[in-house]
Amino acid sequence: MSGRTTAAVIYYSATGVTYQMARAAAEAAERAGAEVRLRKVHELAPEEAINSNAGWQAHRLETQDVPEATLDDLEWAEVVIFGTPTRYGVMAAQLKQFIDASGPLWARGALVNKVFAGFCSTATAHGGQEATLLSMFNVFYHWGGIVVTPAYTEPSQFVSGNPYGGSHTSNNGELPPDENALAATALTARRAVQIGGALRAGLPNG
Repeated sequence: MSGRTTAAVIYYSATGVTYQMARAAAEAAERAGAEVRLRKVHELAPEEAINSNAGWQAHRLETQDVPEATLDDLEWAEVVIFGTPTRYGVMAAQLKQFIDASGPLWARGALVNKVFAGFCSTATAHGGQEATLLSMFNVFYHWGGIVVTPAYTEPSQFVSGNPYGGSHTSNNGELPPDENALAATALTARRAVQIGGALRAGLPNG
């Protein structure tokens, strides 16, 4: 089989914290040899809510050229890495809405044997990071996907402390992702691409 492993980094970010992590994931996936698509999901919040928050409004302008994710991106990718802020211990509604539209792909087995991984951010410490990642994993199990995590495979993981995926605590949006969070997110993406490449070489899709 020729060509590079295909990887999609699909995320939602309101004020930019999760976007910075998504970029780290995309860059790490590219360094690992993948062909990468970085995609944001469609915004569902009303204009009044966005315009009432300067950071939210600024981030929307900052990322206006980032393409929106489609089901084609999900089908195209052999490796899919999802990123989201936490909403009460689960993924944001915007990402969930995109996932909920995947029924036609699921029904024909188009998501079986793909590699999936995730990263997230919370406003506060212990704000539901692991629960959010596990909520993603529940979806992957239904799809027949293969879940890849960073685990404790590098010394840096004993600092970041989350074996489920890259994660960051933003202190209510005031703190951008630090070196530890970005390293954990990059490791998550790198491992997903490595496992995806191995499966691509040895396991038929479906």
